Amino acid sequence: MSNRHPVVPSKMQCATLIVLFLALACPGFLSSQDSQTHDERKDPRKSYALIVGTVWGPDDRPVYGVKVKIRRADQKKAKWELFSNHTGEFAQRLPAGKADYVVAADPKGLKSLTGKKLLPGTEVTVHFESEERVDIGLHLKE
Repeated sequence: MSNRHPVVPSKMQCATLIVLFLALACPGFLSSQDSQTHDERKDPRKSYALIVGTVWGPDDRPVYGVKVKIRRADQKKAKWELFSNHTGEFAQRLPAGKADYVVAADPKGLKSLTGKKLLPGTEVTVHFESEERVDIGLHLKE
């Protein structure tokens, strides 16, 4: 007489086998129904253009905490606002495609190490043809 016990699959193994069977028997079973109604604006795989930059102070050192505003060249109001990090850098994804953007620093309320009020420098215009990366520098004045 044998001391062997029959092997009984667990609930998880049963569920896996059912899914595998349905995937083989019904080819469309594993394709997501949500893919038809998926919001493409939130898809991280969607192509994009990228502006990467550094905010520089009058002493040519990077400046932390400066508000950076980005707008389309044909619009007056900024659509994107972000702040420079501890190394003075910032990055913003933008829709891919042919477009011009204006990037400006807004150092409102910030002062240099000498105590003088920081003023915005010249705005930078960036041109994109498609999905690409452009590196820029924003220079502040005293």
